[in-house]
Amino acid sequence: MLLFARLFALGLLAIALAACSDISGDPAHAFSDFPAVDQRLVYQPNDRLLNREAPIPAQCYTKTEQRYNPCYVCHQAYPKDQYRMNRLDDAALQGTYMFSEVGTKNHWQNLFEDRQDYVAQVSDSAILKYINTDNYSPLKNRLEAQQWQGYLPDLAHYADPQKAFSENGLAKDGSHWVAFNYKPFPSTFWPTNGSTDDVIMRLPPAFYQHEGHDDPSIYWLNLSLVEMSIQSLTAISVPVFNEVHYQIDINGDNKFDTAVEQLVWQSHYFGDASDQAVTPQQYPLGTEFLHSVRYVGVSSTGDIGPSTRFKELRHMKKIRSLDESQIDNRYRRERKEKVDEELPYFVNHHDQGMDNNFGWMLTGFIEDSQGELRPQTHEETMACMGCHSAIGSTIDQTFAFGRKITGKQGWGYINLKGMPDAPSISSNEPEIAEYLRRVGGGDEFRQNQEMQQRWFNADGSLKVEAVAQADVYQLITPSPERALQLNKAYTHLVRTQRFVFGRDASWLPAKNVLKNIDEAIAPLSAEHRVRGWDIRLQWPSSTAPEITQETVAR
Repeated sequence: MLLFARLFALGLLAIALAACSDISGDPAHAFSDFPAVDQRLVYQPNDRLLNREAPIPAQCYTKTEQRYNPCYVCHQAYPKDQYRMNRLDDAALQGTYMFSEVGTKNHWQNLFEDRQDYVAQVSDSAILKYINTDNYSPLKNRLEAQQWQGYLPDLAHYADPQKAFSENGLAKDGSHWVAFNYKPFPSTFWPTNGSTDDVIMRLPPAFYQHEGHDDPSIYWLNLSLVEMSIQSLTAISVPVFNEVHYQIDINGDNKFDTAVEQLVWQSHYFGDASDQAVTPQQYPLGTEFLHSVRYVGVSSTGDIGPSTRFKELRHMKKIRSLDESQIDNRYRRERKEKVDEELPYFVNHHDQGMDNNFGWMLTGFIEDSQGELRPQTHEETMACMGCHSAIGSTIDQTFAFGRKITGKQGWGYINLKGMPDAPSISSNEPEIAEYLRRVGGGDEFRQNQEMQQRWFNADGSLKVEAVAQADVYQLITPSPERALQLNKAYTHLVRTQRFVFGRDASWLPAKNVLKNIDEAIAPLSAEHRVRGWDIRLQWPSSTAPEITQETVAR
C-alpha cells in the first residue's frame, strides 16, 4: 500500500508538471492560486535596522542540551602545524556565548510560526507552477529600469542550467562564469532542510586571456591554480593541455608534451595573468562568485534538484587584497569586539554592496511579495555577514570552492547523485555521518522528522550501516512530499516579506530553539566540543561522480 501511495503521488506530480510546462511568469498572477495571507503579518522592507545583531544566524540559538553540537562546522581551532589564512581560532565559541546584550534575545521569530493551516490550503499544482517559473531572467531589465548602479546579472539562461553551462561547467554565453561540483555545507544548505543551491565563479579577464585573446586552455590552468591555492594542493588533474603549443611545462617533468593532464604548483598564474603571484588560500583580486538559492525542485519522476525559480541570488566580488598582517589584525579586532560585546558594523555601499571588512563586496537579491527578485535591504544583507566575515571555518571568507570535488572531475554543474560522503581532511569518518552523530539529527534544530526516521534508530543512535551505504543525494535530499511542504511554507514568508525575522521557513514551529540566551550556561560541555575540523574534503578520485550532459540536465 505504501508503494502504491507513493507511485500515485508521483503520478499526480507528473500531471501537475505537465499542466504547467508553459509558464508565462506574469508577476501579477504569481500567487493567484494561493490562499490569502493575514495582511497584519505583512512587513514593508526598508533600511531601518530592527536587529543590530542580524549577523548572528538562527542556528546559534539552537537548544544544544550541552551535548548536541552543530557549532563545530563554523567555529574552528587554528591548526598550529599547518598554514591557514583564516587565523580566527574561534573554537571557544562552542563552549561559551560571546553575545552582546542585543544578541542574547533571539530575533528570528519566524522559527516559531505555525504555518500548517496556510500550507494545507496550497495545492501541489500551485506550488509546482510557482517554483518552475523563471524569475531570474527579468531581473537585469528590472534593475536597469530603476537605474541600478551595482552588479547586473550577466549569465544567460541561469534559471536553466542545461542551457547555461556546457558539460565541463563553462558558461555557454561567453561570460566566463564556471560551475563546479561541490558537497553542500552541513546542514543549512542540505535540500532536506528547505533549499537547493549552486555556486559558480569567474576570474578577471587577464586569467582567461593569452596575448590579449580569450583562451579556455589558459583559463582552466588558472582556475586549477586557484583550486590548488584554496585546497592547499601540490598537484591536481586538469583538462588536457598542449605544452608544445604554449611552450609551458605544467607538470614539472622538464619537457613539453601535447597531452598533459596534471598541473603542479606554480609561483605565478598563466597567460596574461603571468605577472600575478599565486597566494596560498586567497583568491585573485577581482574574483567573483554567484550563489543561487532555490526552491527544492521535484521532477515528474520524483527526482530532487534545483528549481527554476530563485529564492535568492547572491554576488561576491573580491575588491581588496590583504596581506597576512592585515588579515591577522582584522581577526584580532574581531576577537576583541566579541569580548567587549560590541555591536557589528559593516560599511554599506548601497547599490555596490556591503563591505565585509575582509576584502569582499557582497550584494544580494531576494523575492518580493510577488515573487520577483529585488535588492536586499541593509538588514537583510547584514544577515549574510555573520558567515562571510569572521568565522573560523571559511577560507578567504568562502565555503563552497574549498569543498569542490578535486581536479578536472569537479568542473560542471552541481550533482549530488553518486557523490560519496567524503570525510573532512581532518577526519577519517565520513563527514555527513559525523555530523549526524554529533548533532543528533538531520538539521541544527533536530526538527527534521524525515531525517530522524531515515537515519536514526528509535533510541536516537545512528543507523551506521545504512548511512555508510548511501551517497550524498540519498543522505540529504527530501522526499517529494517533504519538498513540496517546505516550498509551500516558504511562500508564506515571501508573501509577508518577513525576512528580517528569519529565512528558515517550516510549517511547524521549532521546539529545540532558545528564545533567550543565558550566558551563564555553556552551550556545550567540554567532551562534546570539537577542535580542528576542516571544511575541505578527502575526495576518493576513483569514486568521484562523472560530469556528463545528463548530470547538467538533471
